This record gives sequence, C-alpha cells and structure tokens, in this order.
Amino acid sequence: MLNKIVLISLLLLSITGSAQDAVEINPNHPESYVVVKGDTLWDIAGRFLTEPWRWPEIWESNPQIANPHLIYPGYVVSLTYEGGRPVLSVDRQGGGSTGRLVKLAPAIRTHERSDAIPTIPIEAIRHFLIRPLVVGEDEMDSWPYIVSNFDQHLIAGARNKVYVRGISSGSDVENYAVYRKGDPYIAHSRDQGTILGYEAIHIGDAVIVNDGDPATAIVTTSSREIHNGDRLAPVSNEEVDTDFVPSSPASSVKGNIISVIDGVSQISRYQVVIMDIGEQDGVAKGNVLGIYQSGKVVQDNTTPRTARKTLNDTALVEYLGRPKSAARTVQLPEEYAGVVMIFRTFDRVSYGLIMEATAPIHMHDAVTNL
Repeated sequence: MLNKIVLISLLLLSITGSAQDAVEINPNHPESYVVVKGDTLWDIAGRFLTEPWRWPEIWESNPQIANPHLIYPGYVVSLTYEGGRPVLSVDRQGGGSTGRLVKLAPAIRTHERSDAIPTIPIEAIRHFLIRPLVVGEDEMDSWPYIVSNFDQHLIAGARNKVYVRGISSGSDVENYAVYRKGDPYIAHSRDQGTILGYEAIHIGDAVIVNDGDPATAIVTTSSREIHNGDRLAPVSNEEVDTDFVPSSPASSVKGNIISVIDGVSQISRYQVVIMDIGEQDGVAKGNVLGIYQSGKVVQDNTTPRTARKTLNDTALVEYLGRPKSAARTVQLPEEYAGVVMIFRTFDRVSYGLIMEATAPIHMHDAVTNL
C-alpha cells in the first residue's frame, strides 16, 4: 500500500510539474452535472474540460474526508473557481445545498460501494488486464502443453477432457489458462522491423482433475478450438488493479500503433490497440498519448517556377515526363487524430484504449506526448 501511495504522489507531482498550459474549460460546460450509472470520470470531465484527461490537475486535496474522489450515481459535479483557478467539486449527497460539497482529491481508491464511477470504461479492457500476454520467441516452449484429448481428436472445446504434460509433480495449482503463440509484434518506429515479442493468445481455461504425466484436465471455457500442442499457464489469483489516473509520460516518447484487437482497418473509440513502446521507453499505466495520422507520401506533379524559367523546351518536356521518383514526392505532416490511454505495459510494447477519436485512426499511426 505504501508503495502505491508513493507512486501516486510522484505521478501527481509529475503532472503538476509538466503542465505548462492552463487547463482549458469547455465553453459549453454545464453549471453542474448529475452523475448517472454508466458514466466514467473521463466522460464527466469532458463535460467541463476540452481535454478531459487533464482533470487530475484541477483536483483539490481535502484530507478531512476519506476517499473524497469516489463518485456514485446521484452525486452532483460542479465547476467552481478559487483564486481564479478552476476546481472540480462534488455534492456527495446530491440535492444542491442540502448535500455535502467536497473537492475531488487524488487518492488510492477503496471501494465503499460496488457502483463507484470508474475512470475509464473498465469492461472494455477487463479481459486484457490479465490476458493476453506478450512473450519472447521461445518463452512458451517450457510451458505445460496438451498432448491429446479423451477422444484423441485433433481439437477440443468446453467440457472436453484433455491430457497435459509438463505440470510439476505435486503442484497444488488447479486452474490454468490455455494459450497459443500468435503473430509477432514488429517495431514500426525505432528499430523498424525488429520483433518486439509475440502475443500469447488466450483461447480457453482448464482445471486439473487428476495429477500425473500426463495430468488430466477438463476444459471449462474456450473462445476458439483448442489443439494438441497448445500451452497452459497458471491462472493468477492476484486482484486486478482497475484504478487509472491520467498522466503524461515521464519523458518524451514516440511510437506507432502496430496492432489492433480484432484486426479492423479503421480504429474507433474504446478499441484496444498495441503500440511499439513499452517500459524500456519510459511509459507506464495511465499515460495518455496523442495519436497522429501518419503523414502520407504524395506525388508532386507541379513544376516549380524556377524550373520553367531555367529549362529549355526539350529539357522541360523531359522533366515533366520523367517517371515518379523520390525527388518529386512530398511527405505530408502528421495530423492529430485522437487520444489513447495506456492500461498495460510490457518490456517493449504497450496495450492502450482509444479514448478520443477526432479523425480516422489506422495501423501505423504515430503516438506521442500531447
């Protein structure tokens, strides 16, 4: 717990120190807003700020109240000013002046009720907070594997019995996730073409019912056909942390979107993307990055005036008729397209959720500090 508090404190100091521009207020913001079920702190902040990810910057500490930033349906959020600076405050009871008005303050969240408003839509990423995994080229080779199923068919599914080799004798682990090695993640920016890791695709779950070599397991769930050779990894009982405080990376970073879940060609809000930046690059959970459409390369077919003045007729015809080349191509500038929040990091790649999409977002678009 102490480590978490220190981490959050450092994170907030980083936010305060790096914010050079004043928080811009949404000109169409309401005087107040009544929180409803299904809201997120990000969306609520978007009603008051033009850049909703900056809401931690206008929190105000109030140590007399435990967990003052917990917000529930029925609470009323208002924008007020103190000494000319904006402050978000919340009427915890609702009902205007009869309620208790407090300031939103950053803290470690302890859920008092199950309906507390989350920072971002957790259901969009819950599955990805534990699975899938990013592994090295040979990392899965040492994991237990399915050698056969009860009917000796090549595929298995939910409720099928399978036989597993490689589980340590005397292991008290019963619950396993079933994985298959996926395609490589390939760098598009720095070290272009380098393999950064492989996705370990989660394809099901299984429970061990009898020890041995092979051990006997029952497939409890499956999202696709399970094959002989698919690998198993113990299911973690560790509680998943679903608190996300928006922040800027500690240093300047730049990368690209290298994969998108479900393989769609055009990416929209609340879709999960994979980027070729990770912990080695200094990014962390909660970091917010801007997305910029990669500048396209276009052909410049307009002859410069200087060429028309200096070339004779024969040379000008040759100039205009020559084949396309690098000398007559132009790379357009990158254009802002949206915002992504990192929710899971690995050594060299990160998973992020698209939070804002103001223009079409595509594979290989750039991500960098806002």
